[in-house]
Amino acid sequence: MALRHNVLLFLCILPFANALYKQWIPDTNFDNATNWDKGSVPCGNDQVVFLAQRKVSVYVETAHTITGMSLPVDGELILASGAGFTVREGGDPGCGSGVTAHFKDPESLKWFDPSMWVAATTIDDLHRGTYQFSVHEESVPCQYDDVVFREATSFRVDVSSDHDVPVKSVSVLGKKFTSSYEFSQYLTSNSGKLQFHGSSSLKVGASGCDDVTGCICDNSGNRDKICSNVKCDLLECKKPLHPVGHCCDVCGAVVNIQFSSSFNFESYRQRLQHLFLIQHKYESTQMAMSKVSKEQRLLRVIPLGATQEIQVLLLDQKAGQEAGKLAEALARDIVHDVHNHGLNFGITSAEFQASSGASSSEAAGNSAGVVVGAVLGSLLGLGGTLDQGFDNPMFDKPTMMPEEPGLYGTEMINSITLTQSGVHFVNPVYDETDFSA
Repeated sequence: MALRHNVLLFLCILPFANALYKQWIPDTNFDNATNWDKGSVPCGNDQVVFLAQRKVSVYVETAHTITGMSLPVDGELILASGAGFTVREGGDPGCGSGVTAHFKDPESLKWFDPSMWVAATTIDDLHRGTYQFSVHEESVPCQYDDVVFREATSFRVDVSSDHDVPVKSVSVLGKKFTSSYEFSQYLTSNSGKLQFHGSSSLKVGASGCDDVTGCICDNSGNRDKICSNVKCDLLECKKPLHPVGHCCDVCGAVVNIQFSSSFNFESYRQRLQHLFLIQHKYESTQMAMSKVSKEQRLLRVIPLGATQEIQVLLLDQKAGQEAGKLAEALARDIVHDVHNHGLNFGITSAEFQASSGASSSEAAGNSAGVVVGAVLGSLLGLGGTLDQGFDNPMFDKPTMMPEEPGLYGTEMINSITLTQSGVHFVNPVYDETDFSA
């Protein structure tokens, strides 16, 4: 009984779903050497230049000695405690001959650039640098995410979009905004105008994800903007995969999981992390787990509506003939684990597709699947394989039947039609209109 209590406690402390903390990477800090064209922070003999017509908010962490400074027409310097500027007379012997240092223009940094963000499950993971890999659409903030701009930093980000940009919260300079009104007030301040620019409406206060099976990110409306900032690599596999939410085709593997209402997204993500990715052989493999919506079609033609499933994208760092092979091996391990333990996690079925750099076409486009119902059958004592009946030589394969024109060709396929009464085979002798009232 004590063990059961421990398990329940473990499940209770897990985050409800796949909402993440997304942290903006760049900053406009004076003390960041990468923000200067010379690659170093200006010193006592240097002249500092900010572009006159560019808007910028600069955070200054420490005290600096410089020769002079040219400021922008519209900008600000945010001084931390003890920070400031002095002019040294007679020069700084430790600063060399002196240069003119230009502050780099941050105007081109975009909200919808996936490379500008890192993601973590918890704020502690964010501080530790324990980041999560995501498909491109989910690399930028989703509507359920908490957005973090690091404390003691300033920034400038272009949030231009044709749609509203909803997020759960935004943290700026250590202050967390959770209401739309409060954040809109900040956006009208001098700092807010300098830090956020563009034509979209960034909205704070979206509800968090309260579905334990996970929530769909739903950044598809900005897919074009996101993918315009992504450069895809040349692939070495023959049949690349097309993961939902990813801008690029990939060599690797995709596991698609069907689930029930008892599925817990975060619990299962942690299982994969601690059961497989912790293994030495898989340490270079990246995993992006998402809840996605897929349109279902009968015979790949007739729409049947959309269904939700869990997508697990697996990528390895291999190249050439080895590209994707490690990801495929991991996908097989995951599907095998579903076969043995899937019911315990609310998983009803799983299948995977893989594409590697192997020369054989089979290895370049493998797929496999497992239905957990077989496990249920064994639990009920049915055991063994299901009875598949017996082989009838008269009805085994189309090639064994008499050759009749059109019987097994495209004519037969095209004779399936969708009418008011449903999907059926067309009988050339009768027509549905003959029986209509």
